[in-house]
Amino acid sequence: MLISTKGRYALRVMIDLAEQQSSGYIPLKEIAKRQNISQKYLESIMTMLSKNNLIEAVHGKGGGYRLNRAPKDYKAGEILRLTEGTLAPVACLEEGAGHCANAAECRTLPMWTKLNEIVNAYLDSVSIEDLVKM
Repeated sequence: MLISTKGRYALRVMIDLAEQQSSGYIPLKEIAKRQNISQKYLESIMTMLSKNNLIEAVHGKGGGYRLNRAPKDYKAGEILRLTEGTLAPVACLEEGAGHCANAAECRTLPMWTKLNEIVNAYLDSVSIEDLVKM
């Protein structure tokens, strides 16, 4: 499993919004500057987060982005699964994967299954609030 820049940047943006929560809607330009992320690339991430109701977006003068729930209510796993599509270490464990013809004989499947459970459980235990405090 390799987390892409999209996943890493999405987490950074959510932390940034949590830190700026008392400032209302934060313009994209400010987030991009603070996080040193291309504004164009950041737009695609913000669109994804907004369309999936992780953040609120307001366009026009005085607009920007903000969290729509408390930082403690966002989990790193939720954000990474959204941006990455899957956190599964092997294709046969990805959501929607068909039944593997070799599953019954696969001696490594239990190991991959356990790793998948550990990774998801850990990432689902870490909140944006936790990351703000780190």
